[in-house]
Amino acid sequence: MTAFYNEHQKIFVSVDCIIFGFEENKLKVLLGRRQMDPGRGEWSLYGGFVRNDESIDEAADRTLYELTGMRQVYMRQVGAFGALNRDPGERVVSIAYYALIDVRDYDKQLLEQHGVQWVNINELPEMYSDHQEMIQQAREIMKHKIKTSPVSFRLLPPLFTLTQLQRLYEAVNGEEVDKRNFRKRIKEMDFIEKTNLIDKKSSKRGAALYRFNEKAFEEAAKFKL
Repeated sequence: MTAFYNEHQKIFVSVDCIIFGFEENKLKVLLGRRQMDPGRGEWSLYGGFVRNDESIDEAADRTLYELTGMRQVYMRQVGAFGALNRDPGERVVSIAYYALIDVRDYDKQLLEQHGVQWVNINELPEMYSDHQEMIQQAREIMKHKIKTSPVSFRLLPPLFTLTQLQRLYEAVNGEEVDKRNFRKRIKEMDFIEKTNLIDKKSSKRGAALYRFNEKAFEEAAKFKL
């Protein structure tokens, strides 16, 4: 550290991770009880302070890994939250990130180890500081993203039914979509391909299973450019 900027006030910088999952046709977020003061025992996101030897992106990656044990996770920045009184302990500016994971990939032992649980985004409890606002802003970003990019497939298993995909769209947007129009739109997307496999769990007749073709999507994106 240098002797520069000593005349200025020092401010803490933290990161908070909004981890989304899709389960039981519900969009869920990973929450836990805060284990430090101030706000001990209140519902909150999982986060931490940025260290001197890491960037904010590196701090977010580390925090996400500590909670999930997962690498190569889709994660994007939501924005900065820096209201004067957002943290009663000190002057803290937090950079929020949202991540999308398949709930099935998350080790349940880590849920118990960190004291976190999946909570329906439509049933959020009262939360510490501005964490609820962070979640809502992340959801708004997802509403726009899901219309133009394949982020939804980060929340689904590799093979999925069109009903699962439709329920995910509805969960993110918070409203029902017309089944006929939705399926018509899906059929126009070359990067969603039908397989020869059938899901026998959904009905007696079974439902066709689909998968995301990343290569086809990348080719389509090039063509649009």
